[in-house]
Amino acid sequence: MEELLDHISAEIYQKSYVVVDGFVDEEFRKALLEEQIALLNQGKFRHAAVGVGEKKQIRTEIRNDQVLWMDAEDLSPLQAEYWEKVEGVRQAVNQRCFLGLRSFESHFARYPIGSFYVRHLDQFQAVPHRLVTVILYLNDSWTPADGGALRMYLPQEDGSELVEDILPLGGRLVVFLSGEIPHEVLPTNKERISITGWLRNID
Repeated sequence: MEELLDHISAEIYQKSYVVVDGFVDEEFRKALLEEQIALLNQGKFRHAAVGVGEKKQIRTEIRNDQVLWMDAEDLSPLQAEYWEKVEGVRQAVNQRCFLGLRSFESHFARYPIGSFYVRHLDQFQAVPHRLVTVILYLNDSWTPADGGALRMYLPQEDGSELVEDILPLGGRLVVFLSGEIPHEVLPTNKERISITGWLRNID
């Protein structure tokens, strides 16, 4: 695990993002997926909003996923185990990149068939404390025909952008600097399940 954490922190330092396949084993992935489906069936998910505070609103032309925020004070055993894994990422990235990361916030995310999230940055004026985005995909299987890729627009030194599409394969972890990489979720042809969170420089 230490080698993997070193790899994650080195990639973040050198190119601002990293993709890690098999970050969690299949048994753990399936258990997290089953827990998320159970919570969904209990009606606990809500339509995701954009903006914060008084400006918070549901804008389905921007994003139409559904989310369930995790309560750091009331995590299930599975959620607590995942947070512990992310804590390892936090410590490793802090050690290499000196970002002053102090806490983690996270939610389950479900994209129904046909849903998407247009191009955006995770760090903006209202949430400057989000420094590192951490996404774990929980899907059972995925092919290019299923759509729903994470499209990243990677800034190049000459001012251009390199576009990279990342499929939401189960067990795959994607980590990137929240304020540096614009991204979108392309329309999905299949239900798409993940845990999305942010390492922050506040408690």
